[in-house]
Amino acid sequence: MSEDTMRDNAQTTYALHKSLIDQVKARGHIVSRQVEAAFRAVPRHLFLQDLSPQAVYQDKAIVTKVANGHVVSSSSQPTIMAIMLEQLDLHKGQRVLEIGAGTGYNAALMAHIVGEDGLVITIDIDEDIVEGARKNLTSTGFERVKVVCADGGLGWAEAAPYDRIILTVNAGDITPAWHEQLAPAGRLLLPFGVRGPQVAVAFKREQDHLESISVQPCGFIGLRGAFAEQGLQLQLDPEPGLLYLTLGEPRSVDAHVVAQWLQEEQEDVATSVHLTTQELFGGLGFWLALHEPRFCSLTAQRAAIKYGIVPNLFPSLANIPTCTTLGILGEDALSVLAYTIDTTAANLSKEKLQLVVRTFGNATHVAQTLVSLIQNWDAAGRPNERNLHISAYRTTHTLAPTPQETVIKRQATQFLFRW
Repeated sequence: MSEDTMRDNAQTTYALHKSLIDQVKARGHIVSRQVEAAFRAVPRHLFLQDLSPQAVYQDKAIVTKVANGHVVSSSSQPTIMAIMLEQLDLHKGQRVLEIGAGTGYNAALMAHIVGEDGLVITIDIDEDIVEGARKNLTSTGFERVKVVCADGGLGWAEAAPYDRIILTVNAGDITPAWHEQLAPAGRLLLPFGVRGPQVAVAFKREQDHLESISVQPCGFIGLRGAFAEQGLQLQLDPEPGLLYLTLGEPRSVDAHVVAQWLQEEQEDVATSVHLTTQELFGGLGFWLALHEPRFCSLTAQRAAIKYGIVPNLFPSLANIPTCTTLGILGEDALSVLAYTIDTTAANLSKEKLQLVVRTFGNATHVAQTLVSLIQNWDAAGRPNERNLHISAYRTTHTLAPTPQETVIKRQATQFLFRW
């Protein structure tokens, strides 16, 4: 390759890098000088060298590892990375623990912000991911970042306490280690799964609990290891990862029965509620999850999309074709959300969708419950995830919620939600 060609390629890559950061900043997701400086100083393509710069410098998540038909690691969408770094509020000299190393890109951004007097430790459960992140960080001048192969649910006690703990994987609980390894004035930031729907929550420590100070919508791969949520996903197709149901709470369900319902005639009931996909994703989804323990999501990927069973309510995950909808799984029926507008996923955010409740099975009471919850959300003023406030207490703490509050108890932590 000639020097002229190399120079032209470098200039093109620089222009793509600059353009992406300019876009994220223009949309208001990069606010602080330190976050902007980090994004401009650390090129994403150096952590994704198997891809072209044109592919790297899009505002999209990029899948980097798939196991058994499921995504287990990715390079997060730059927008959500910026949002979460702003939530984290990093400063020079701070000590940071990251759960989920990925390519090492996020750790490099954080290391740039905290500087050489700070400390960044990033953990992943897979040795190959750890080795890849370590290689990327070393080659880009961030060898001071410590990359550890361990179960992220256990944290990393050797360097605790931490001023900041950040997860780049979704978790449904705050493990004892994260409680204990967070400094008294520290901040914990995690993509938190509320029976399925996720929010990136920044918590600060109060006297006897953690209080949310920032809540943003997000979507992340789940935490693996000893603290992974178990028994929540039901395969509804012989081939793993094609068609599956994800439960909001662990329970005994016969996947063969549900799969049989999906092959039978469905019944649609139109509602009077019209909404955008943003209201659906960030508002109604959380309302349903908080008010109904039987909440679930139904997902089709790749070839299973052609079955036409799952309404395409949400955009695909990264570069894997995906259709997902939300609903309630009863003992004798599954009711899910659908819509009456025939359009593409790319245009849904601009449309007002008329919600339809689609039921598989023999009962009508599940559909009636779902319709009532939709109407209640509408009557409450359509609250969204940014209106959500979350308090996190150890399970030994006694709570006395008001009628307007919801408590969800997990193994290590109980969460109190209020709008």
